[in-house]
Amino acid sequence: MAKRIGILGGGQLGRMLALAGYPLGLEFRILEDAAESPAGQVAPLVSGPLDQNLVLDRFAEGLDCVTFEFENVLVKAVEHLSGRLPVHPGPLGLAKSQDRLVEKELFRSLGILTAPFAPVNSATELEQAAESIGLPAILKTRRFGYDGKGQVRIDGASGVSLAWEKLGGHPLILEGLVPFDREMSQVSARSTNGEICHYPLVQNIHKKGILHKTIAPAPGIGPEHPLSHASQKAMEKVMQTLGYVGVLAIEWFQVGDALVANEMAPRVHNTGHWTMDGAQTSQFENHLRAILGWPLGSTEVTRPTVMLNLVGDYRTAKEWLAQPGVKLHLYGKSPRKGRKLGHVNVIGNTAEEASERAYAVMDWLVE
Repeated sequence: MAKRIGILGGGQLGRMLALAGYPLGLEFRILEDAAESPAGQVAPLVSGPLDQNLVLDRFAEGLDCVTFEFENVLVKAVEHLSGRLPVHPGPLGLAKSQDRLVEKELFRSLGILTAPFAPVNSATELEQAAESIGLPAILKTRRFGYDGKGQVRIDGASGVSLAWEKLGGHPLILEGLVPFDREMSQVSARSTNGEICHYPLVQNIHKKGILHKTIAPAPGIGPEHPLSHASQKAMEKVMQTLGYVGVLAIEWFQVGDALVANEMAPRVHNTGHWTMDGAQTSQFENHLRAILGWPLGSTEVTRPTVMLNLVGDYRTAKEWLAQPGVKLHLYGKSPRKGRKLGHVNVIGNTAEEASERAYAVMDWLVE
């Protein structure tokens, strides 16, 4: 009998998980608040609130395992489902990643470098934190921020009160600004039996707080590079400490010959989308293998890849597919300013060829 997997959340990540699982003989069921969703286009959808136990119980009936495709799912929902069947990743990893302060404290406890940070719960605490950390700095909500939302940059003393006016009233964290050379990320997977695999470090470029481009592998960073070893060691520490199962991503700042942790995501990740066309096994397939306790697939790079996000609007599929080396992945969403609608993986026989092909279509991207 085919394994049946439930996915909490109906976004594009759930959609791509299901599409990766069908060739493996898996079946899927989606739980989503909305009556329509990208994942619901490719798998049976249970529509209902994720915070009601009756809905969760109806969703879980007959499933073998549950996972989630966004990190803002309620920890209580995961805890409730965990009493009925395996849920991976578990509630501990989810809870740690949902609070930026708790997340930073976890990194620090494991000897992983972070930006200087301080909790902020009042205007006075913000003034004190700005003085101790120094400016410029970034004030962030501790929870529910993504793609640049829920944060304000403070460049000077005059901006402190303005930042508090914008975000005050929520639990906050002030983080010192990191003078990084570039942004990178590590995507890895850990199975129920403790097996771990790592994809190579990739370089990321953001625009307006949203991921714009991922270059895989990161230029100048080979498998034996010290930063590769450091990133993988840090990832293993986090996974083992949390008893983590599934795909995990950590976003890094490279500062000289060191890596400074920005944040982690307990799920398949936008910076891992390149693996769909540039690695022997995609992050989506490896996540499914991991949560089922199946052998993990090779993370070997098959072709250098540049991933470009399609945000707001995009050219027609026919136009994209006419370009050499372009692999198109659309999410079944209607265009809207700032909305991720899909991505293209631009591949090449060499890193230079992939980069040249990506550059040729760069002006096609709409923000």
